[in-house]
Amino acid sequence: MVKHIILWQLKDELSAEEKSTVKLGIKEGLENLAGKIPGLLDIHVQIEGLASSNADVMLDSSFENEEALKGYAVHPEHVAVADGKVRPYTKTRACLDYEV
Repeated sequence: MVKHIILWQLKDELSAEEKSTVKLGIKEGLENLAGKIPGLLDIHVQIEGLASSNADVMLDSSFENEEALKGYAVHPEHVAVADGKVRPYTKTRACLDYEV
């Protein structure tokens, strides 16, 4: 199994209200991919970090193997969420992929 963890920071120019809306959109968009992408075992997005956090959104997902993760990266439904709900609103992205 492969874990795929991403942390995003949202753009500074977004208001608190806009950030709340964006975070909810990212969560709904990514979690709605469950059952639609081959090899995606589990997907969860955390949008309620503690004040000590320096990231706004965390993706925690699991895949059958590295090939499934590669397929997810280019899957049209994932690309649509990434291009429509994530990339326009984020300033930084950190990723860690690892085998379990």
